[in-house]
Amino acid sequence: MRRITKSILKKVFPKRPKNKYFKKYDFGLLIVIGGSDFYSGSPALNAMAAFAAGVGMVRILAPKRAADIIASFSPNLAAYPLEGKWLERKHVPVLLEMTKSAQMVAENKVAVVIGGGLGRSSETQEAILEYLKEIEVPVVIDADAIYALAKQKEIIPKKKFVLTPHSYEFFVLTGKKVYQIPLKEQIQIVKEEAKKLRTIILLKGMPDIISDGEKVSLCYAGTPYMAVGGTGDTLAGICGALLARKIDPFLATQAAAYLNARAGEIAAEKLKDSLTAINIIETIPEVLKEI
Repeated sequence: MRRITKSILKKVFPKRPKNKYFKKYDFGLLIVIGGSDFYSGSPALNAMAAFAAGVGMVRILAPKRAADIIASFSPNLAAYPLEGKWLERKHVPVLLEMTKSAQMVAENKVAVVIGGGLGRSSETQEAILEYLKEIEVPVVIDADAIYALAKQKEIIPKKKFVLTPHSYEFFVLTGKKVYQIPLKEQIQIVKEEAKKLRTIILLKGMPDIISDGEKVSLCYAGTPYMAVGGTGDTLAGICGALLARKIDPFLATQAAAYLNARAGEIAAEKLKDSLTAINIIETIPEVLKEI
């Protein structure tokens, strides 16, 4: 078991040689699938955090109202509108085609973040599962996508997934309660479930517990002031950015946990109760300067 420190960032953010030409896709292309008629913030936060964490490009696929709102936030955000108010099974061919296109243009330096703001209607949950069954790229499974995957857990061992539940989502996924039990027991449960599912689990908490079923890492960085909507979305976006850069998934997950939490610490020193997810994104460059 290891405690994650800032030294992990050196492994995922090496200096770029000045005398070498790079194109944006050398640093990955992240696909973000999220949002609905009511929720548009989550996929936007995924994308903005991913850019702050160094990904080369992000494509957001969202229902039309959410996509239009997201596109208005920043010229950096490319949002593709899906017809309708929420994700439906009719959209799955489009999602698959966009994923395949991304793999071609980015030479397989592609990852997906899915779940934020999608909702839990049966139609949407079925669409999530159909999509996940078909793709082979690394995927960060967050929020509403965890609820979908809990219904067909047999999919998980065959895929390159990183699951990022909070304590209740972990219960939905595994049936195991970890909220307010001793840390030693939490660690053992997370490790056992990661081994059973043959995947990587990042249980958000204090500390964050990350396991691939064999190894366990703990991230003690962070602050109580991060208990606000959107900080899990920034974490998922950072993790997706690192996966898109072809970084080892277990290493990427640990680094994402630290980068997100450390940015929260720095932001909270000034903002305390006023901290928002946007402040974390804005503070990521300060963390990278510490490397």
